[in-house]
Amino acid sequence: MPLVLLDGSTVRDFVKDERAFNEAMDARFKEMDLNEDGSLSRAELRTAFERMRLLESSFGVPIAHTPAQLNALYDSVFEKFDTDHSGTVDLDEFRKQMRDILLAIADGLGASPIQETLPMLEGLVCL
Repeated sequence: MPLVLLDGSTVRDFVKDERAFNEAMDARFKEMDLNEDGSLSRAELRTAFERMRLLESSFGVPIAHTPAQLNALYDSVFEKFDTDHSGTVDLDEFRKQMRDILLAIADGLGASPIQETLPMLEGLVCL
């Protein structure tokens, strides 16, 4: 995983570049779509997030959650992505939520740069 230097404007510029953003999100979606049916099931989305340890750690530091708490967190994330409540996440829903997540990260970063390894953006924003 690459080590990248990011600030809010870097992330915003990436999201605004529709071609680069869509290519990156399409590639991530395809990697996450384990059964290649063109949508993400609850299990596929959870598997991807578990691999990235997005809900189990904060900046690499483990967070203690009970199994029930983790299940509730993953269910909440899935519901946020599944905006049409179809029981699966399609590519458009995935792109929309990832755009919203990245813009929220950009707002949080502001002009203060951080160095981070970013599995979701691997190979995309290397400085």
